[in-house]
Amino acid sequence: MIEPTESESKAELDRFCEAMIKIRQEVADIEAGRLPRDDNPLVNAPHPAGVVLADTWSRPYSREVAAFPAPWVKQAKFWPTTSRVDNVYGDRHLITRITDEQPVAAHA
Repeated sequence: MIEPTESESKAELDRFCEAMIKIRQEVADIEAGRLPRDDNPLVNAPHPAGVVLADTWSRPYSREVAAFPAPWVKQAKFWPTTSRVDNVYGDRHLITRITDEQPVAAHA
């Protein structure tokens, strides 16, 4: 169940509803065999700029579908910095790297 707060505008709620409808349409495309189960916008989301703008694109859907899954996204695109992380593996094997220890030590 999703419960929006009173602080959400009608426009924001409309965008949320559009996103849910779009996701359901993508699921229907998978169910009907128009998109493969293992290589589709839902399985591969999110699509960071580095993936969408790469020289090669071997996905069975367009780069535009990957970058702009809904019309309103073109006006307010948030580009994720990385693709999906395997949640369980990522939680158990998190690796961080600090490239320059000097600035970090100065702020600690």
